[in-house]
Amino acid sequence: MQISNAKVVSLTYQLTVTDKNGDRELVETVEQEHPMVFIHGMSGLPEAFEDKIAGLSAGDTFEFSIPAEEGYGEYDASAVVDLPKDIFKVDGELVDEMLEVGNFLPMTDDRGNRLQGQIIEVGEDFVRMDFNHPLADKEMFFSGAILSVREATESELDHGHVHGEGGVHH
Repeated sequence: MQISNAKVVSLTYQLTVTDKNGDRELVETVEQEHPMVFIHGMSGLPEAFEDKIAGLSAGDTFEFSIPAEEGYGEYDASAVVDLPKDIFKVDGELVDEMLEVGNFLPMTDDRGNRLQGQIIEVGEDFVRMDFNHPLADKEMFFSGAILSVREATESELDHGHVHGEGGVHH
């Protein structure tokens, strides 16, 4: 069975990225014991990723790259924001371990959207955070294998995610 929309795909992969200096860095490895399982067309992955594996079948391997503009976009300088340190207080106290450069913190913007931000500087009364996706501006290289392809059940299609083993549990 070939991968197409509404098929449940189980796969393994290794993701490396190249930064502006051409340095390659391993970002993620998904092994056979814990494969990535998703409904094709509803994965939330970059569209380019789904396009590249369309038509593959169980047992096929893949290797491809996705340029930054088709992945998580260009780095956006306006997504770097200084926030008042006071908003990080928990029960009126600042938690120093939380406010360390390099930490990722889940935040909510003024519209209620959840964002992940990385602390890049902690000042006297502000915290500078970067809300760019960690893979923004990076070319992504995927190599991996398709483990299985099956029809999605009606209930999975209704909910937009896979049920059972490897699926998202809510």
